[in-house]
This record gives sequence, structure tokens and C-alpha cells, in this order.
Amino acid sequence: MNFLAAAGARRLCAVRAVLPCLWRGKYFSSGNEPAENNSVTPMLRHLIYKIKSTGPITVAEYMKEVLTNPAKLLGIWFISEWIAAGKNAAFQLVELGPGKGTLLEDILRVFSQLGSLLKNCDISLHLVEKTPHGWREVLVDIDPQVSDKLRFVLAPCATPAETFIQDDETRDHVEVCPEAGVVIQELSQRISLTGGAALIADYGHDGTKTDTFRGFRGHRLHDVLTAPGTADLTADVDFSYLRRMSQGKVASLGPIEQQTFLRNMGIDVRLKILLDKTDEPSLRQQLLQGYNMLMNPMKMGERFNFLALVPHQRLHGRNHQTNARQSKPSPSPVAGFGELAWK
Repeated sequence: MNFLAAAGARRLCAVRAVLPCLWRGKYFSSGNEPAENNSVTPMLRHLIYKIKSTGPITVAEYMKEVLTNPAKLLGIWFISEWIAAGKNAAFQLVELGPGKGTLLEDILRVFSQLGSLLKNCDISLHLVEKTPHGWREVLVDIDPQVSDKLRFVLAPCATPAETFIQDDETRDHVEVCPEAGVVIQELSQRISLTGGAALIADYGHDGTKTDTFRGFRGHRLHDVLTAPGTADLTADVDFSYLRRMSQGKVASLGPIEQQTFLRNMGIDVRLKILLDKTDEPSLRQQLLQGYNMLMNPMKMGERFNFLALVPHQRLHGRNHQTNARQSKPSPSPVAGFGELAWK
């Protein structure tokens, strides 16, 4: 699947007759950003050179370049070795023959972004839009009006990403992540053959949302095409796509909202026990604030979702009572996906 997507991107590279993108999602590039925010970063120079050489790139390729560029991976390598050496405070990073120091500049940036980089480096998606000519993938190209600025365009013809769109799709904009589908297929295969279970939790939706691709910089929303390499890029998980990619090899439960999952797991009881055990005001406040962050619908309560993958036999007989003829008790409900029952 990855190969097909890459091959499709290369095939399009020879076609320069792209269409200006009509996609104007909430977090996409508006084209009206203040000049001071359109800084020309080393990553932007790299992307402009790449696009000039090969043509528009997919959003998936753009994300991989920004989040897992070789310079950043080198930064991770140096940090790994520093940790293995005991995190010595006397740390010297020396580049022989640095030229303009662009590589070293990128590596140093990783040191301050490592946490977010490791969290997001496996995320890449394809954006596909419905047009009068059928589904067309959204690509990243150079703005012809501003030579050091990027813009979204529509592919002039079909690309492999469109094969992931369902025939009954009602949305006009769809975000697909083939890599996530491969992971789910591998998990489902392993669970069906050897048992086990998978619990997937993330910001997401059940095939209802569009335009969730967005950037964050300093905990604030940031234009995804502005100053690439300086912000985190992310998108919500489409749990309906993950469920479909399990291909019926396993049983799936959910997605359900985090507040429902945690309540089913007994978070209210747990909170009461912890509050009863302490009289310290600061600790009680900390517990209540943490509970509010996890359960408040305006925070993580409804934004985070849980999906479980379990063997089909795990659910067999779950609604039947044990009787004298049964040699084994019926399987218990999957925790978190049903109301908590006290026995």
C-alpha cells in the first residue's frame, strides 16, 4: 500500500498542470498569514527544491518530510547516544565541514522538539476531495505568486489514495492513512491466530469529521504550511477506517468516548477513594483538576476515543448465564465497553 501511494506520487510528478486547491478547511493554509510568520526555514528551502525538481507532493509525503526528515532522525540518534552515555551535562556537538550549518541547525531544533517528534513521527495521511470530476487528492505545491511559500493544489487525475474511499462516502473531504490500515491488519491477523487484544486510544471520530489536519506550535494552532519543521502536525483518527481494515478477522468494540470508557472502568469510584484518603487541599485540588481534564466533554472527555480489537470467541456467549451443564463460565464483558457491574 505504501509502495502504491509512492508510485502514484512519482507518476504525478511529471504533471505540472495542477489545479488550485478549493479545499479551505479550518486549519489549512489561508494564504493570508502575516509576513513575519512566513519565515523561510531550512525545511521550507528543502521542500521548495524538492517540489521544483519532482513536482507537487502528497500531504503524506509532506508530513514525513517535516516530521521525520533525516536531519531530525540524526538528532534522535545523538540524543539516544547521549542518554546511553549517562546524560553527561558536558555535551559537545561538533560537525566537521558544516558549510552554512543548516544540518546542525536542524539537529539542534530536534533537541527542543524531541517529545512531540517521537509522538507524531508515524503519522502521515492523504487528503482527498470530491470534485465535479470525481475524487482528487490534495497535493502540496509552490505558490506561483510567492516563490518561498507553499499552497495546496488538486491532482489533475486519479491517484492511488482514492482507492481508500468507500463507494457510499458522504463527506466531501476525506483523510486516509494507509499506514494505519497496515498496522490494524497486522494486529488483527496476530490476534486472530494467537489471541490477545488491542486497545487503541486517540483523538478521533467514527467517520463523521473532515478537515482535522492541523498544526500546533507552542500549544497554539499553527498554519500547516507555514514555517515547516517548526510545528507539530497531526490529524484525528478515523476509527471507522480502522474498524474496516480489521477485515472481520477480529471483533471490534467502539469507538466510545473517553468519559464513557473511564466511567465504565470505575473512575468515579477511584476518585472517591483517593479523595477520602487525603485531607491535603492541594492534593485534592490536583485530583479534581485531573478528573476534570479527563472527563470534561470540552476537554478530553469527548475528544478522546477508545476502540478495542478482540478475538471473536472472546464475545461468544457474553449475554448468557452460566448453567450446570457448562464446563466453563461464559466470557465476561470487555472492560470499559459496558457499564461497571459490582458482584
